Amino acid sequence: MRIGNLDGRLVILTDAGAIDVERASGGQFGADPQGAYDRWAEFTAWAATAQGRAEPYDIDDLGAPSPAPRQSFGIGLNYAEHADESGFGVPDYPSVFTKFPSCITGPYTTVDLPPGGHTDWEVELVAVIGTEAWHADADAGWSYVAGLCVGQDLSERITQMASSPPQFSMGKSFPGFGPTGPWLVTPDEFDDPDDLELGCAINGEEVQKSRTSHLIISVPQLVARLSAVARLLPGDVIFTGTPAGVGQGRNPQRWLAPGDELVSYIEGIGELRQHFTLPA
Repeated sequence: MRIGNLDGRLVILTDAGAIDVERASGGQFGADPQGAYDRWAEFTAWAATAQGRAEPYDIDDLGAPSPAPRQSFGIGLNYAEHADESGFGVPDYPSVFTKFPSCITGPYTTVDLPPGGHTDWEVELVAVIGTEAWHADADAGWSYVAGLCVGQDLSERITQMASSPPQFSMGKSFPGFGPTGPWLVTPDEFDDPDDLELGCAINGEEVQKSRTSHLIISVPQLVARLSAVARLLPGDVIFTGTPAGVGQGRNPQRWLAPGDELVSYIEGIGELRQHFTLPA
């Protein structure tokens, strides 16, 4: 099942178009995309047999599948090759930061580059929580996940490295630095949700490509380890980490520039498309 945010309204997305949830349910469920997560089991049970008129839609009207999460987690160094290119060893425990929720946007956006900065790309699988998790068992980790979407953990490296230790959250939370989407895909749609190809390209040039099976700490393990400390709430998002190929790890280093187009994808989900500019 694909669940979307179409111009601020909760929709079910099918090959025929978008079904508006509030209208199709006769008001049983509201129009707010964020509100669905608080009734996720009830909502998905209804959505599995929902009847409604599917309308054509413009993909540019799609917003973030979880537009206002209460918590937004980022996981650093979760692919061995990325840890190596960053000059770190493979961590035994998740390296956790936050992307402030105000940075989260939809899949097709224009992003202002911070003047004088070094803005980097990081394609990531994003997991959205559907059921509150507290001291969850990793073996049941997927049962807490509403679905998956594509994410970009855009990172301004000068701000990130401006203090010691680095201030990851500040460098990763500029406006527009958390694009997600293009929709939420429920885990049952995948043959193996633990093994999906992901990658991104700048102006058509591939810069990252890997598989989520290379995650050091898998999605179910992240649910268990994060929920051992923080209560995970419906609608929370987890940026699960990026593979090798970021600009900071290149020689010479490379940064996003005005006019660049960044296209990010994950197998079985879809793609994001960001254009970059300097603020007027």
